[in-house]
Amino acid sequence: MRIYHNMEALNAWRTLNTVKGEMGKSLEKLSSGLRINRAADDAAGLAISEKMRNQIKGLDTAVRNAQDAISMIQTAEGGMDEIHSILKRMRELAVQSSTDTNTDADRVQLQNEFTELRDEINRIAKTTQFNTKNLLDGSLKETRDAEAKLVSPGSAHFSTSLESTTYTDANIIIEVGQFSGGASSDIDIKLTIITAGGKSTSLVTSAAGKAANSVVLNVGAGSVKISWDGNQLADISDYGGTLASGTKVDGGAVAVFGAVTAGSSGVNPLNYHIGANEGQVINLGFESMKADDIGITSVVKIDSQSNAEFAISAIDAAVYKVSAFRSKLGAAQNRLEHTIKNLGVASENLTAAESRIRDADMAKVMADYTRQQILMQSGTAMLSQANQLPQQVLQLLR
Repeated sequence: MRIYHNMEALNAWRTLNTVKGEMGKSLEKLSSGLRINRAADDAAGLAISEKMRNQIKGLDTAVRNAQDAISMIQTAEGGMDEIHSILKRMRELAVQSSTDTNTDADRVQLQNEFTELRDEINRIAKTTQFNTKNLLDGSLKETRDAEAKLVSPGSAHFSTSLESTTYTDANIIIEVGQFSGGASSDIDIKLTIITAGGKSTSLVTSAAGKAANSVVLNVGAGSVKISWDGNQLADISDYGGTLASGTKVDGGAVAVFGAVTAGSSGVNPLNYHIGANEGQVINLGFESMKADDIGITSVVKIDSQSNAEFAISAIDAAVYKVSAFRSKLGAAQNRLEHTIKNLGVASENLTAAESRIRDADMAKVMADYTRQQILMQSGTAMLSQANQLPQQVLQLLR
């Protein structure tokens, strides 16, 4: 028997300290609800769950980004909805002015309202904003790569679409102005004209400073379609150009394009970040809704019967262009709504995975804590008993 070192008491004390440490960890898990509170609890699990947490927060932020994008689109579409309403009213005025029951004085009054409505279209296009960004003034328009821009020559009458123009047994003169530099000034510019009957011809100008080139084509009956290097330009107004008509040459109509300028190869659309990681973006440009850009130029008037007749077709083309871009925005909004749903599902599934790694199973931890409480109580009792063992040595000293 020894009294200097009470090994039984030391063993009970060591075991009691171990149980106390485990009980402290269980209390921490029960109070925080987490299985991993520090790296020492599960080093690999902590690293994995932290990556997952970053992804979850990124996904949640991407949902907000997509919702903001929808709000921006809805703002732009709201402006275009009012432009649509204005165009309907302008068409009503054009139809009203196109009948000769009106006097010149009547048409002056109709033209006054027509002009004010055109100015209002420009105002809406210039002032429709989201978070100080102008949406409909063309500053956020997505430009096309290596395409030509056809510039209006300023003739008396304009039509925004060659495809909808029908000529019967007419000679149509197509003229391409001189090529005025740009990003692709060293390439040949080729314009191809195709008639409904399959006849075709081409115009080529090859460098900056070259003189204008023209060709006479008898189109016969049917519509005229124009291609730029093989890509059909169904709507010339999409490329910033217009078709002049009205002048008669040898019994035919004349179509004239102004100077041809190389299109920009860059893009200036908006990038919507709709993912948790780098590069997960979608692009959307906003077309200009200014009156000139949708084909309602200053020469579109209703101050005479013939002008009013032409204005009707010009407004129809403008309505089509606004409708087409509204459809594009609607498609983008539907896409973003599906994106939001997908991001929500991904965030939910990733949160569940992170929870399985990091969250504490409260029932299991409580069972461990109860066991540790019992061990703590019994360990304390046994330490007390072990401390009394050296006292038995006094029996030998009697």
